[in-house]
Amino acid sequence: MSMRTHKPFPKMIERFLYGAMAATFSASLAAAQTPLAPVLSSKPQVTPPKNDAALKALTPVPAKMLLNPPESDWLMWRRTYDAWGYSPLKQINTDNVKNLTVAWTWAMTAGATETTPLVHDGVLFLYNWLDKVQALDATNGELLWEYKRDIPLEIPRQNGNNAAKRNMAMVDDKLIVATSDAHIVALDMKTGKVIWDHETEDYKKGWRYTGGPLVAAGVIVQGMSGCGNAMPGGCFITGHDINTGKELWRFHTIAQPGEPGGDSWNGLPLEKRFGASTWNSGSYDPDTDTLFLGVGQPYPHVAEIGGLLPKKDGANNDALYTDATLALDPHTGKLKWHYQHLPNDTWDLDYAYERVLVDLPVEGKTRKAMVTVGKLGIIEVLDRTNGQWLWSKQTVYQNVIKAIDPKTGAKTINEETVPHIGKTTTNCPADPGSRGWPATAYSPRTHMLYIPLNEYCSDTTPIPIEEGKSYTGGSRAIFARGQVPGSDGKIGRMDGIDLFTQKAAWSDRTRAPQTGAAVATGGGLVFAGALDRYFRAYDDKTGKVLWQARTSNIVNSFPITYSVKGRQYVAVAVGNGSSHARSLASLTPEIGIPDGGSALFVFALPERQ
Repeated sequence: MSMRTHKPFPKMIERFLYGAMAATFSASLAAAQTPLAPVLSSKPQVTPPKNDAALKALTPVPAKMLLNPPESDWLMWRRTYDAWGYSPLKQINTDNVKNLTVAWTWAMTAGATETTPLVHDGVLFLYNWLDKVQALDATNGELLWEYKRDIPLEIPRQNGNNAAKRNMAMVDDKLIVATSDAHIVALDMKTGKVIWDHETEDYKKGWRYTGGPLVAAGVIVQGMSGCGNAMPGGCFITGHDINTGKELWRFHTIAQPGEPGGDSWNGLPLEKRFGASTWNSGSYDPDTDTLFLGVGQPYPHVAEIGGLLPKKDGANNDALYTDATLALDPHTGKLKWHYQHLPNDTWDLDYAYERVLVDLPVEGKTRKAMVTVGKLGIIEVLDRTNGQWLWSKQTVYQNVIKAIDPKTGAKTINEETVPHIGKTTTNCPADPGSRGWPATAYSPRTHMLYIPLNEYCSDTTPIPIEEGKSYTGGSRAIFARGQVPGSDGKIGRMDGIDLFTQKAAWSDRTRAPQTGAAVATGGGLVFAGALDRYFRAYDDKTGKVLWQARTSNIVNSFPITYSVKGRQYVAVAVGNGSSHARSLASLTPEIGIPDGGSALFVFALPERQ
């Protein structure tokens, strides 16, 4: 594992960076300190379009384009249906990335910035915290139009995931957005005007979205999250008509009594089953016409408090479909198969992240594989045609799993780590996970999976529900987070794992936790960022840091790369407030984090004179 130190960001570029951003950040900081104005209207606010030339050049995105997107564009969450987070663009490469500089910046609404920009035909679409969507000229950051949704005041405004959305989607002439008041909205890509608005659930009951939509097989697919807030019956995934938003189907991520898997909740009635959020968007295999989504943990996730322990005689307490991979028919929402990675998760170590679809050699045969990494930091590989277990590989130190059956993937639990009322246990990793929602990336150049990781543990103490009272939400535990045994103080890791050989190729370790998603490129680069505000470019084969820039706030989102008129850009949104980053920040208290400074940074090579 690499223990190298990194050269500071060149002074000349640093002066340019901060000079260009001075006015932008002061405005962003002022916004962060300004009280929210009262909502006077329930109607969305749309700023009239500007720059007719840029918008007139914008063409529709037919469904067939999503199957094979132009190299210049970034049309969906991880760019392609297989969730690789890979772009074949190679103008910026290992030789010239050292010259990368700021092309333009844009101040964003202060708040948790977990977004993925989308780019098509030279127009960049950006989701801001608290439901503001903007279309910008992707070459210079000029505002083209803006949509601002009036969010009811009773929806929590704290700087956290409640008002953050991780991605949008696009199809035909529509930009599809999931809102903080549990609506799915289609905006006209050229004007920002509402084409249709569908209410999925009543936000007053606590429903909300975190991950965004996926358009697959002519259907908009959206998962519900936040289902640990005393919402009986848990979460669900819905499919919607592209042209109207009408709900076509609904799949419940908590198995219903009387249905397959419905008897896996230790005899609990449906109204006492909580959780199973789909925190992120999914992936899609057009060859088998199958959707893949990951499901989160049960709530409260201390099993003893939630009624999943002790196990009743003759009962099953696996708690389906929590911590599982779901393979769904996109047309009907019917379950094709499922695989539960961690039955009865009592640590908040869920498997709700991206499912990477890639063909891999396994025992001399090429298998249509699906790769995912849960909070435990264990790479797990299934056959995506039927859910058969293929193999696993541990990355960071963990003490929850004692063994994994090489044929079935069944896990043997270290009972000493299971939390119990009146007892404090030590589990590694802690609740935010060895990896969180910031996504991995896969490169076909190297056959490597690039994983943002963190090493730490937690002393976990359950908080029992008072006698005579009901569960009202939350994890019901106190987490005292600290370092792994024998730690040298470095929390963050960026790892490159060869999926063909199942071996670790490189690991770059940092004091600061890794907080941003990874992106791989045809130029031999991997981009990712951390809590210390550094956005870095790694050599995809060796892990050597070839370039880094210090931004205005935490790199806590999904970077992208795109090109316009032959010039390649790399874009990343930064901003404090994510619950993931806040949890990790306690491990490195000496790293200062600004309150304001949420912004979009766009980098490019200097233009030739």
